[in-house]
Amino acid sequence: MVKSFTTAAATLALTFGLGIGSAWAQTATTTTEAATPAASTAQIMDYGIGATDAKVVIDEFASFTCPHCAHFHDDVYPQLKADYIDTGKVRLVYHEVYFDRYGLWAAMMARCGGEMRYIGIVDTLYSTQKDWAGSDNPATVVDNLKKIGRAAGMDDASIDACMKDSTMAQALIDHYETSFKAAGIEGTPTFLINGEKHTNMAYPDMKALIDAELAK
Repeated sequence: MVKSFTTAAATLALTFGLGIGSAWAQTATTTTEAATPAASTAQIMDYGIGATDAKVVIDEFASFTCPHCAHFHDDVYPQLKADYIDTGKVRLVYHEVYFDRYGLWAAMMARCGGEMRYIGIVDTLYSTQKDWAGSDNPATVVDNLKKIGRAAGMDDASIDACMKDSTMAQALIDHYETSFKAAGIEGTPTFLINGEKHTNMAYPDMKALIDAELAK
Protein backbone atom coordinates (compact mmCIF):
# COMPACT_ATOMS: atom_id res chain seq x y z
CA MET A 1 0.00 0.00 0.00
CA VAL A 2 1.66 3.21 -1.17
CA LYS A 3 0.32 6.60 -0.24
CA SER A 4 1.67 10.13 -0.08
CA PHE A 5 3.03 10.90 3.39
CA THR A 6 1.71 14.46 3.33
CA THR A 7 -1.73 13.38 2.17
CA ALA A 8 -1.93 10.63 4.77
CA ALA A 9 -0.96 12.94 7.62
CA ALA A 10 -3.46 15.59 6.57
CA THR A 11 -6.23 13.03 6.17
CA LEU A 12 -5.52 11.58 9.60
CA ALA A 13 -5.73 14.98 11.24
CA LEU A 14 -9.11 15.53 9.64
CA THR A 15 -10.60 12.08 10.15
CA PHE A 16 -9.49 11.89 13.75
CA GLY A 17 -11.04 15.24 14.52
CA LEU A 18 -14.33 14.41 12.82
CA GLY A 19 -14.53 10.67 13.20
CA ILE A 20 -13.58 8.89 16.37
CA GLY A 21 -15.42 11.07 18.84
CA SER A 22 -18.80 10.78 17.14
CA ALA A 23 -18.37 7.14 16.15
CA TRP A 24 -17.30 6.09 19.61
CA ALA A 25 -20.10 8.06 21.23
CA GLN A 26 -22.64 5.85 19.44
CA THR A 27 -21.28 2.70 21.10
CA ALA A 28 -19.73 3.84 24.37
CA THR A 29 -20.91 2.25 27.60
CA THR A 30 -21.99 4.67 30.32
CA THR A 31 -19.83 4.35 33.44
CA THR A 32 -19.74 6.04 36.81
CA GLU A 33 -16.01 6.53 36.77
CA ALA A 34 -13.42 6.67 34.02
CA ALA A 35 -10.84 3.93 33.74
CA THR A 36 -7.17 4.80 33.38
CA PRO A 37 -5.84 4.07 29.87
CA ALA A 38 -3.10 1.46 29.85
CA ALA A 39 -1.03 3.27 27.23
CA SER A 40 0.93 6.34 28.21
CA THR A 41 -0.03 9.62 26.58
CA ALA A 42 3.31 11.16 27.53
CA GLN A 43 5.53 8.98 25.37
CA ILE A 44 4.82 6.60 22.50
CA MET A 45 6.88 3.43 22.49
CA ASP A 46 7.32 1.04 19.57
CA TYR A 47 6.71 -2.47 20.90
CA GLY A 48 8.59 -5.53 19.74
CA ILE A 49 8.94 -9.27 20.17
CA GLY A 50 12.11 -11.29 20.58
CA ALA A 51 15.37 -11.07 22.51
CA THR A 52 16.51 -7.50 23.10
CA ASP A 53 20.11 -8.59 22.42
CA ALA A 54 19.31 -10.41 19.16
CA LYS A 55 21.96 -10.08 16.47
CA VAL A 56 19.37 -9.14 13.87
CA VAL A 57 16.74 -6.46 14.41
CA ILE A 58 13.90 -6.14 11.94
CA ASP A 59 11.91 -2.91 12.03
CA GLU A 60 8.54 -3.47 10.39
CA PHE A 61 6.53 -0.48 9.17
CA ALA A 62 2.95 -1.61 8.59
CA SER A 63 -0.68 -0.49 8.64
CA PHE A 64 -3.46 -2.46 10.28
CA THR A 65 -5.66 -1.83 7.24
CA CYS A 66 -3.05 -2.85 4.65
CA PRO A 67 -3.93 -6.18 2.94
CA HIS A 68 -0.27 -6.87 2.10
CA CYS A 69 0.61 -6.38 5.76
CA ALA A 70 -2.09 -8.85 6.78
CA HIS A 71 -0.72 -11.34 4.25
CA PHE A 72 2.77 -10.98 5.74
CA HIS A 73 1.48 -11.60 9.24
CA ASP A 74 -0.62 -14.58 8.17
CA ASP A 75 1.92 -16.30 5.92
CA VAL A 76 5.46 -15.07 6.67
CA TYR A 77 5.43 -13.98 10.31
CA PRO A 78 4.63 -17.45 11.78
CA GLN A 79 7.69 -18.90 10.03
CA LEU A 80 9.86 -15.95 11.01
CA LYS A 81 8.74 -16.27 14.62
CA ALA A 82 9.35 -20.01 14.82
CA ASP A 83 12.74 -19.98 13.09
CA TYR A 84 14.31 -16.79 14.35
CA ILE A 85 12.33 -14.84 16.94
CA ASP A 86 11.57 -17.70 19.32
CA THR A 87 15.17 -18.91 19.02
CA GLY A 88 16.60 -15.55 20.11
CA LYS A 89 18.23 -14.70 16.78
CA VAL A 90 15.86 -11.92 15.67
CA ARG A 91 13.95 -9.14 17.35
CA LEU A 92 10.99 -7.71 15.44
CA VAL A 93 10.00 -4.14 16.28
CA TYR A 94 6.61 -3.01 15.05
CA HIS A 95 6.11 0.56 13.80
CA GLU A 96 2.49 1.54 13.18
CA VAL A 97 1.65 3.41 9.98
CA TYR A 98 -1.68 5.25 9.79
CA PHE A 99 -3.03 5.83 6.29
CA ASP A 100 -6.66 6.08 7.46
CA ARG A 101 -8.70 6.52 10.62
CA TYR A 102 -9.51 2.81 10.94
CA GLY A 103 -5.80 2.07 11.11
CA LEU A 104 -5.33 4.69 13.82
CA TRP A 105 -8.27 3.38 15.85
CA ALA A 106 -6.92 -0.17 15.58
CA ALA A 107 -3.54 1.00 16.85
CA MET A 108 -5.19 2.69 19.80
CA MET A 109 -7.05 -0.53 20.59
CA ALA A 110 -3.85 -2.55 20.40
CA ARG A 111 -2.23 -0.17 22.87
CA CYS A 112 -5.20 -0.05 25.24
CA GLY A 113 -4.21 -3.40 26.69
CA GLY A 114 -0.65 -2.29 27.41
CA GLU A 115 2.57 -3.88 26.23
CA MET A 116 1.73 -7.37 27.53
CA ARG A 117 -1.39 -7.65 25.35
CA TYR A 118 -0.10 -5.66 22.37
CA ILE A 119 1.40 -8.41 20.21
CA GLY A 120 -1.60 -10.69 20.73
CA ILE A 121 -4.01 -7.93 19.70
CA VAL A 122 -1.85 -7.12 16.67
CA ASP A 123 -2.08 -10.77 15.60
CA THR A 124 -5.86 -10.65 15.93
CA LEU A 125 -6.17 -7.38 14.02
CA TYR A 126 -4.35 -8.88 11.06
CA SER A 127 -5.95 -12.32 11.12
CA THR A 128 -9.44 -10.77 11.24
CA GLN A 129 -8.73 -7.65 9.17
CA LYS A 130 -11.51 -8.26 6.64
CA ASP A 131 -14.01 -8.76 9.46
CA TRP A 132 -13.37 -5.75 11.68
CA ALA A 133 -12.37 -3.27 8.96
CA GLY A 134 -14.77 -4.38 6.25
CA SER A 135 -17.54 -1.88 6.96
CA ASP A 136 -18.03 1.64 5.61
CA ASN A 137 -19.83 2.51 8.83
CA PRO A 138 -17.37 3.90 11.44
CA ALA A 139 -19.67 2.89 14.31
CA THR A 140 -19.61 -0.71 13.10
CA VAL A 141 -15.81 -0.67 12.98
CA VAL A 142 -15.76 0.70 16.53
CA ASP A 143 -18.04 -2.12 17.66
CA ASN A 144 -15.78 -4.65 15.97
CA LEU A 145 -12.69 -3.21 17.66
CA LYS A 146 -14.41 -3.31 21.04
CA LYS A 147 -15.07 -7.01 20.54
CA ILE A 148 -11.36 -7.55 19.96
CA GLY A 149 -10.56 -5.62 23.12
CA ARG A 150 -13.02 -7.66 25.16
CA ALA A 151 -11.56 -10.90 23.79
CA ALA A 152 -8.15 -9.70 24.97
CA GLY A 153 -9.49 -9.32 28.51
CA MET A 154 -10.40 -5.64 28.70
CA ASP A 155 -13.72 -4.30 29.97
CA ASP A 156 -15.85 -1.67 28.27
CA ALA A 157 -14.92 1.06 30.73
CA SER A 158 -11.21 0.62 30.08
CA ILE A 159 -11.73 0.42 26.32
CA ASP A 160 -13.92 3.54 26.22
CA ALA A 161 -11.53 5.60 28.34
CA CYS A 162 -8.54 4.56 26.28
CA MET A 163 -10.14 5.05 22.88
CA LYS A 164 -11.44 8.51 23.81
CA ASP A 165 -7.93 9.63 24.80
CA SER A 166 -7.38 12.37 22.22
CA THR A 167 -3.97 13.17 23.70
CA MET A 168 -2.79 9.66 22.98
CA ALA A 169 -4.26 9.78 19.47
CA GLN A 170 -2.42 12.99 18.65
CA ALA A 171 0.80 11.62 20.16
CA LEU A 172 0.46 8.52 17.96
CA ILE A 173 0.00 10.68 14.85
CA ASP A 174 3.01 12.83 15.76
CA HIS A 175 5.14 9.73 16.41
CA TYR A 176 4.05 8.17 13.13
CA GLU A 177 4.92 11.30 11.17
CA THR A 178 8.37 11.51 12.75
CA SER A 179 9.32 7.84 12.37
CA PHE A 180 7.83 7.54 8.88
CA LYS A 181 9.84 10.49 7.62
CA ALA A 182 13.04 9.51 9.40
CA ALA A 183 13.04 6.02 7.89
CA GLY A 184 12.14 7.22 4.40
CA ILE A 185 9.22 4.81 4.15
CA GLU A 186 7.12 4.98 0.98
CA GLY A 187 4.72 2.07 1.40
CA THR A 188 3.70 -0.81 3.62
CA PRO A 189 4.91 -3.24 4.63
CA THR A 190 8.52 -2.06 4.63
CA PHE A 191 11.30 -3.70 6.64
CA LEU A 192 14.61 -2.43 7.93
CA ILE A 193 16.82 -5.48 8.47
CA ASN A 194 19.68 -4.26 10.64
CA GLY A 195 19.01 -0.84 9.19
CA GLU A 196 18.83 -1.84 5.51
CA LYS A 197 15.51 -1.08 3.85
CA HIS A 198 13.53 -3.76 2.01
CA THR A 199 9.98 -3.87 0.69
CA ASN A 200 7.49 -6.70 1.09
CA MET A 201 8.95 -10.12 0.31
CA ALA A 202 8.37 -13.86 0.50
CA TYR A 203 9.77 -15.78 3.44
CA PRO A 204 12.66 -17.45 1.54
CA ASP A 205 13.92 -14.00 0.50
CA MET A 206 13.70 -12.63 4.04
CA LYS A 207 15.33 -15.78 5.41
CA ALA A 208 18.29 -15.34 3.06
CA LEU A 209 18.79 -11.75 4.24
CA ILE A 210 18.58 -12.77 7.90
CA ASP A 211 21.03 -15.64 7.44
CA ALA A 212 23.47 -13.30 5.75
CA GLU A 213 23.30 -10.93 8.72
CA LEU A 214 23.71 -13.78 11.21
CA ALA A 215 26.79 -14.98 9.34
CA LYS A 216 28.60 -11.67 9.70
